[in-house]
Amino acid sequence: MNKAQFIASLTPHFNDSKKEAAHAVDIVFDAITRNLAKGDDVMINDFGKFKKVDRKARKGRNPFTGETIQIKASKKPRFLPAKGLKEVISGARKLEPAPKPVPKVVAKPVVKAAPKKAAKKVAPKKAAKKAAPKKAAKKVAKKK
Repeated sequence: MNKAQFIASLTPHFNDSKKEAAHAVDIVFDAITRNLAKGDDVMINDFGKFKKVDRKARKGRNPFTGETIQIKASKKPRFLPAKGLKEVISGARKLEPAPKPVPKVVAKPVVKAAPKKAAKKVAPKKAAKKAAPKKAAKKVAKKK
């Protein structure tokens, strides 16, 4: 599942607003990233722990040449799954049903009485006769 699919799966929980779901996902990812950058751990119960790990400098080998190289010290993010997540993945514990999206509340539009317009006192037959010759004249002019 990529980010777009993740947002699409959350959309029903945000009243079918893809924009709001994307905003919520961005906020969560941003909060995790900022806390890891500061060096803080992010622990989410029954899911796991995100933490920053310092890796020491070490020697390695170039696989193409076989030459020994020095690898610099670095800082990497690490995810440690919680016991609850491990149990669900292994099948030891069943996952609870997913929370159902909040049903949409559709407001009924208020119907206002439209003001009555004064009717023109033109006979319908005369209006139809007058309109027909003008349309025919326009069509003939366009064809030429």
